[in-house]
Amino acid sequence: MIEAVVFDLDGILLDSEHVWDEVRRQLAEERGGRWNENASRDMMGMSSLEWSRYMHDVVGLTEEPEEISAEVVRRLEDRYRRELPLIAGAEQAVERIAERWPLALASSSNRELIDLVLESSGLGRYFQASVSSEEVARGKPSPDVFLQAALRLGAEPTRCAAVEDSENGILAAKAAGMRTIAIPNPQYPPHDDALAAADAVLATIEDLAPAVVESD
Repeated sequence: MIEAVVFDLDGILLDSEHVWDEVRRQLAEERGGRWNENASRDMMGMSSLEWSRYMHDVVGLTEEPEEISAEVVRRLEDRYRRELPLIAGAEQAVERIAERWPLALASSSNRELIDLVLESSGLGRYFQASVSSEEVARGKPSPDVFLQAALRLGAEPTRCAAVEDSENGILAAKAAGMRTIAIPNPQYPPHDDALAAADAVLATIEDLAPAVVESD
């Protein structure tokens, strides 16, 4: 029996994966980095500590990872304040699920971005807890952020459902023992084996309903 639901942010509630890509790619080009074709997929799901280190070590930015992370967050905050890329139907889906279960957010975004999105979108009223992967030891596909979300809700992970879009997110939720509902991002589709691991696969967030969340 499901007792709580944990949502991802980027790719589930926000159409923002491409915004992250644009900002990090632009920063790499400005600072003489070497952006590679695998960079976007490599960094998906990483915590800020992990992806900023990747930008330093692999992409080749000379600034310290902490400086890289701070600059990317600053640029994203500016973009979000000008136009928040909320996915159509996301608010209604969250409201439907919140009527039935307590909710948490488990995101790879930095804490500043999570708080900004929850406040500016008005979605914050639906979530009892939120966790950034920078607040746990390891980012996705490790289960840490989902386990912490369940802990903050006071729920057993195996009695939680998770809503995810990315390969690393799906694998992280499954590793936490949660019922995993995948809503694949068509721009960054998960591999087939990750989708096969999900308990349910939906076409859009608009298809998310209590009946889907309930365990079989």
